Amino acid sequence: MSKNPQAFIAAMPGAIRRGWRGLSARKRTFLALAFWVLAWQGVQGGLRLMERPALSGMPMTLLSGESTTLAALADGKPLVVNLWASWCPPCRREMPVLAAAQQRETGISFVFANQGENAATIQRYLSASRLDLANVILDRDTRLGFVAGSGTLPLTLFYDAGGRLVATHLGALSAASLASKLNPLRAH
Repeated sequence: MSKNPQAFIAAMPGAIRRGWRGLSARKRTFLALAFWVLAWQGVQGGLRLMERPALSGMPMTLLSGESTTLAALADGKPLVVNLWASWCPPCRREMPVLAAAQQRETGISFVFANQGENAATIQRYLSASRLDLANVILDRDTRLGFVAGSGTLPLTLFYDAGGRLVATHLGALSAASLASKLNPLRAH
């Protein structure tokens, strides 16, 4: 934090500044500490993602109840793995874009790894949203998020046909941002 707390407060937008000033010193300290912990976790997660891990061989369970692995779902093709949850608004915004890409991009495999929810909750969300997705996996313990080094959703991982992580995207994907990540995968 700046040596001059007044400069820090002055840099905040009006509504935030008014709300910040209304908090007790204890709450401001707690919020600042929470922010820095989250920022540190983001940096650590980013560093882990930069290591470019290969596809996980850990067993996964499909929404249908069958056991599989990400490598089996990739089937030698480039792979897009989207980590999401039904309670996550950015995840819900990007889901139609990813669903359309899964239908259109037959040379690329897509996996939708739900983080922490049960099969009934996932099925209700997919039905209510009229999403017909293949390769929905249950990651009840959020192991993929841990392996990827991020607890933030949505997170999308892009693997080449050799199973190497080549790109990541944190946050909701638009059609344009997804296309920019898929172009290099199509070239392989």
